[in-house]
Amino acid sequence: MKILVTGGAGYIGSHTVRQLVAQGADVTVLDNMEYGHPAAIVDKSVTLIKGDLGDPTVVFPLMINGKFDAVVHFAAYIEVGESVTNPIKYYKNNLAKPLVLIQAMIEAGTKKFVFSSTCATYGVPSQIPIPETEKQDPINPYGSSKHMLEKVLKDCDRAHGIKSVFLRYFNASGSSVDGLIGEDHSPESHLIPVILQAIKGERDGITVFGTDYDTPDGTCIRDYIHVNDLADAHLRALDYLLKGGETNWFNLGTGKGLSVKEIIDAAEKVTGLKAPVTYGERREGDPARLIADSSKAAEILGWIPAYQDATKIVETAWKWHSGSRGGHY
Repeated sequence: MKILVTGGAGYIGSHTVRQLVAQGADVTVLDNMEYGHPAAIVDKSVTLIKGDLGDPTVVFPLMINGKFDAVVHFAAYIEVGESVTNPIKYYKNNLAKPLVLIQAMIEAGTKKFVFSSTCATYGVPSQIPIPETEKQDPINPYGSSKHMLEKVLKDCDRAHGIKSVFLRYFNASGSSVDGLIGEDHSPESHLIPVILQAIKGERDGITVFGTDYDTPDGTCIRDYIHVNDLADAHLRALDYLLKGGETNWFNLGTGKGLSVKEIIDAAEKVTGLKAPVTYGERREGDPARLIADSSKAAEILGWIPAYQDATKIVETAWKWHSGSRGGHY
């Protein structure tokens, strides 16, 4: 199968590209390299095109001439805080630019689309674990931009027959088992790499925001899902669509919450080093718990996450951060 992966030189995209290639797919990556890394594309068979998703002079010829069986779309801005202070940046990149891609798909006759969405489309949930039936009411422009694109794709199914799968991630984490590729954001805001960078002395320390939540140890609980499990879900979503599946949406999480303190403890256990931790006040808008109900993905896609233990997830991240690239490309 011929697959176009947008944002394929980024964190989750690059892990998915490796799994696609391992299954024999003919993969083309489109990435503007604003946050992507050419070195994250380790398979020489992959065609890497540096170009912007919103540039029709790049996207239309690529789609029409590429004759792709499907598109897997990762390219997006992901910083929630930045989306609040600069919403137009997020709506332009996460919503307007993908419209160029979708229009090119319509002209090219490509009818399958896997979308990297987010649990942020739910906003503050009314129930934990969160099922797909939970009302979508995002509380920041990042979540809203993803929710709006989901609505666009539903409309394009009705109007043009484009069948899509929306994968609503919880907390992506970990790195490739061989330590060859990993998580390298700039700036880095995800908990596990922040802890490991602090342990390595690459930052002054880590601040834990809030110790008085209604949780067993007082810190926030989140659902950490390994990047390889996320990549596997994308391959299963592609298979579902290519076998005639209808537009659908799935939560991706382990269904097991881990607290901030539990992640810190796991990092100290894996590294044998103490993390420099400061305890601060709560951040506005941080729910006490966010945990996925992923039973729908298990039932329809046959997806069961292999990594459900904090130590195992952190071990893979530490292999990347302590390896030859030191956690950086």
